[in-house]
Amino acid sequence: MPDLRQVRQQAGPGRVSRPSVSRPSESRPSVSRVGIFDDGGRATGPRIALDLLGGDRPPEAVVEGALMAVRRRPDLRVALVGPPESAAGLLGEYGQAADSSWDPGSLAVVPARDSVSITEEPTRAVRARRDASVRVAARLVRDGQVDAMVSIGPTGATLAAAVFSLPRLPGVTRPALALVVPAPAGPVVLLDVGANVDCGPGLLAEFALAGAAYARVRLRVPSPRVGLLSVGAAPGGGDELRRRTAELLAELPLDYVGSVEGHDVAVGGRADVVVTDGFTGNVLVKGMEGAVAAVARAAAAGLDSGDERAVSARYLLPVLAQVAETFSPEEQGGAMLLGADGVVVIGHCSSSPRAVAACVETAAEAVREGLVPGVRAALGDLVARRRAAAGLGEGTPR
Repeated sequence: MPDLRQVRQQAGPGRVSRPSVSRPSESRPSVSRVGIFDDGGRATGPRIALDLLGGDRPPEAVVEGALMAVRRRPDLRVALVGPPESAAGLLGEYGQAADSSWDPGSLAVVPARDSVSITEEPTRAVRARRDASVRVAARLVRDGQVDAMVSIGPTGATLAAAVFSLPRLPGVTRPALALVVPAPAGPVVLLDVGANVDCGPGLLAEFALAGAAYARVRLRVPSPRVGLLSVGAAPGGGDELRRRTAELLAELPLDYVGSVEGHDVAVGGRADVVVTDGFTGNVLVKGMEGAVAAVARAAAAGLDSGDERAVSARYLLPVLAQVAETFSPEEQGGAMLLGADGVVVIGHCSSSPRAVAACVETAAEAVREGLVPGVRAALGDLVARRRAAAGLGEGTPR
């Protein structure tokens, strides 16, 4: 997702010093935890596959982020998916560093020598490259070798790899991409933010149920309030898609608060989850990014004005820096793919080591809190309604 930070700050404590270096089966197989990690199966914490390739930064940044994560949470296990000689060399250099304080058994290397660039058509490229790192990472989730995957490569490539490799949960037509917006009056789960441009009412209903399950895990809200993004808050407003979706959401087991507007996402307070199609959601996120950038630039220009604006700017810039920091990849922890039978986190392509670590920790939290089972349970009512509408009983095969 976009990096909304425009006023940059230095990374805080905990930064690892960087060394100098020149459609599968519908059910996931049961796999022993003794596998790719050299820990004898003793560890019981989340196991995360981390795509080493595809981002704007070199692999060193991804490895550094992995080390930050395992140092903060020693129960984590991270599999670096990429060229083995590159990953092993970096880990060797870090192992010799004076400040290395991590368990070597917490990291593993899984070979993958290909990648997908942002200039390529993602579906075609991922389909053609079985050895692409993002596709190998998705297969590790599918096969039960890890519990989640994280990629800071192109969003389209990660979505394609997840769709090719991971079954959809019952009731899911297409997975959605959810982003937590750090609004001042309370964070908001916004979905979809780019995975599905064209949506119908049934698909938006799926998003609402999945988003509510994510809010229970990520925001720790027992009964999330769900709103539908529209052009006004009055009932019956918006286009035909919004009107039909509103009728459907009102019938589902949700705390549906009705239509909400764009400022309700940016400010927060009215809804914990806001549902929309991927086109509108992505435009809204980019609009918020632009608003932060415009205000920051205006304040920066005021410093050089030589008049009373310079005084105001000196007070305003620290506040803007704090707001921008909350929107940064280092704080966001990536976007979550909801609806696939596995935890998938997608970070910004330009993620720093801190941002990579945040994505890994977001994935680990989703595993610990049972996000996938939660989404599965939330969609159960929708599945039952669809079966009833089709004349299928509980014992009737799908």
